[in-house]
Amino acid sequence: MAALALQASVPQSQPLIHFPSFSLSTLSQGSNRRNLLFCAPSEINHVRSEVSLCVGTHLIPHPKKALTGGEDAYFVSNHSGGVIAVADGVSGWAEEDVDPSLFPREFLANASHLVGNDDEVNNDPRILLRKAHSATSATGSATVIVAMMERNGMLKVANVGDCGLKIIRTGQIIFSTSPQEHYFDCPYQLSSERVGQTFLDATVSNVELMEGDILVMGSDGLFDNVFDHEILATATKNVDVVEAAKALANLASSHSADKMFESPYSLEARSKGYDVPFWKKILGMKLTGGKLDDITVVVGQVVSI
Repeated sequence: MAALALQASVPQSQPLIHFPSFSLSTLSQGSNRRNLLFCAPSEINHVRSEVSLCVGTHLIPHPKKALTGGEDAYFVSNHSGGVIAVADGVSGWAEEDVDPSLFPREFLANASHLVGNDDEVNNDPRILLRKAHSATSATGSATVIVAMMERNGMLKVANVGDCGLKIIRTGQIIFSTSPQEHYFDCPYQLSSERVGQTFLDATVSNVELMEGDILVMGSDGLFDNVFDHEILATATKNVDVVEAAKALANLASSHSADKMFESPYSLEARSKGYDVPFWKKILGMKLTGGKLDDITVVVGQVVSI
């Protein structure tokens, strides 16, 4: 993610709140590539439910940020039918000498703590965004998406910015979130600054899920580099959710480094008027290539309990 929605003086950031090690929920702070398999059956949470999510994840940092783990974060929780979330730190804060990874990591640490511990946020992702945002003291900003599934299969989604979610049913994508942008490559974002987007700007969606549905959630590093038909083919080809997440992340990583690939990102850039210099156009050249970025993929499958 390249652009900041706001340019302002930046106060000293507060210490990062670290989330405890994995038990019944997990938060990735992007330290390296990692896989996660998470299921929430009744023998674990001792609550008989109708459906739940089995989840696999994979995170690949930007090549230049591999040592620090990148600026994406995610978490998975077994609360109710399952909760998944992705936050993408805005890299433009580095120009202000601020670590862009601090805000999304603390934001999701706060969100993860609230889930299951605060009745007001349960099954309402927009309130979860509000409270997690209010509790975050780190300087920075992030695009964020949260999806909360009730045990009856109702999925509630709140999205600010260009992290996204797609739902696959019987070989078709039946639902997709839409990115929110101020202008090309400058998405809506929750910020430490007073002027900016809030939970009220989130796009909220409700989708009734069925057993066997597949959820693909990710940062823009996935959706800028992988087309819908590729997501559909890859997610349905891999039966195991961990392998599906890994395959999608690897595909996005491969496309992002391919300078000749006509990616979703390069196609959108050209549609918005961004292209190679005029003299290159005369030679028949055009803007192509993927977008190098942090890549986070969360794949969930709805299973009966």
